[in-house]
Amino acid sequence: MVKPRHSRLDCAPGCAVEAAISLIDGKWKAVILYHLQDGPVRFNELRRRSGTVTQRMLTNQLRELEADGLIEREIFVQVPPRVEYRLSERGGTLLPIIEALKAWGDANMDLFARR
Repeated sequence: MVKPRHSRLDCAPGCAVEAAISLIDGKWKAVILYHLQDGPVRFNELRRRSGTVTQRMLTNQLRELEADGLIEREIFVQVPPRVEYRLSERGGTLLPIIEALKAWGDANMDLFARR
């Protein structure tokens, strides 16, 4: 089930930031977008790359990203069935942001060691 979005954003200064963050606010969404940057990836490969994400959580995050138009899902009719996920054109516009988050995380890994 896709989670409901805010029906309206408070258009005070910063509402564009709120709108953008609301699209990638799940724990795994940025990770999924990062792993899709090099091309289509199948579900189980995404799950392997993402580490500790559960199948249910990954499914929910993928559904939300697809509903928001950031990724596309392609179903191949074959035996066994195959599904691939890829960035949509709009999702591709987030890559500079995802790369900036990765660079910031790499530079500040010491913050995570304290946890």
